[in-house]
Amino acid sequence: KNDGDGKRLLPWQSMISGFTAGCIGPVATGPFDVVKTRLMAQTKSANGEVKYRGLFHALTKIPQEEGLRAMWKGLLPRLMRIPPGQAIVWAVSDQITSYAERKVQRMNN
Repeated sequence: KNDGDGKRLLPWQSMISGFTAGCIGPVATGPFDVVKTRLMAQTKSANGEVKYRGLFHALTKIPQEEGLRAMWKGLLPRLMRIPPGQAIVWAVSDQITSYAERKVQRMNN
């Protein structure tokens, strides 16, 4: 489908696209989400030091101490929430867009 070509994706096609994108996003950004959460939640120790000094320090220290899989902690709840929502948003958006395109084409003919 191209913008304005008059073709319409079926709702299930849009939903699969949205669901797939909704899965790729959390998997790709998972490590950064873990680092952000750790940086925000950390407190200073008794001697005034923090465990993670910054983004790159946390990106290396977390896998060293907890293993590479630790970078995707909390992924399952995100995958249960985001992909279904994206599937619905994409399906509705594509249907509304194709409806509007058909209306405009009829008005111009």
